[in-house]
Amino acid sequence: MGKLLKVCGMRDAANIKELAALSPDFIGFIFYPKSSRFVSTIDDRTLGLIPKKTRKVGVFVNEAMHKIISVATNFRLDAVQLHGDETPDMCRKLKDEGYMVIKAFHIASADDFSETAEYEGTCDYYLFDTKTKGYGGSGVTFDWAFLNQYNGQTPFLLSGGIRPDSVQDLWKLTHPMLAGFDINSGFELKPAFKDISLVKRFKERMIL
Repeated sequence: MGKLLKVCGMRDAANIKELAALSPDFIGFIFYPKSSRFVSTIDDRTLGLIPKKTRKVGVFVNEAMHKIISVATNFRLDAVQLHGDETPDMCRKLKDEGYMVIKAFHIASADDFSETAEYEGTCDYYLFDTKTKGYGGSGVTFDWAFLNQYNGQTPFLLSGGIRPDSVQDLWKLTHPMLAGFDINSGFELKPAFKDISLVKRFKERMIL
């Protein structure tokens, strides 16, 4: 299928080491303090186990630009994922700083894709997640039929409630801008701790 795989919400050093051995395209670390997957520190040895081809992504929610850059520098991040109300101008500035930029949009209906228009040209990827009261990690899926209403030119990652048993439905998605999948809570034994065997099986079935 040739799709990208992002595994988000990592924190435990041993778990990160196991995941790194699978070489996903992205490993996500959540720097939003209200998240149950919030990470405050990762030692340099653990970061060093992540292959260079696996991009380290920091997830932020309505964080100040200087704080994002500070965290990105400390954790040697390759990419930033903005999950709040960040502006196109912030996205553009972060790209100018040399970071890959992923902007999340929260989807409850086909009309929500209209919000992406003003971000065209400012992001490397969009991420379409389920609209909830929080900022992701809900394990809830939106109606993927809505994706047919997205007509933008920015490729996107699909998130929100993807589970090991989602494979058959994901295979049916043929949108030309679908770049890959972002998995998190549906593959966890507990918050911020992934079942690596499930991730491996998903990667083998969906990505290769």
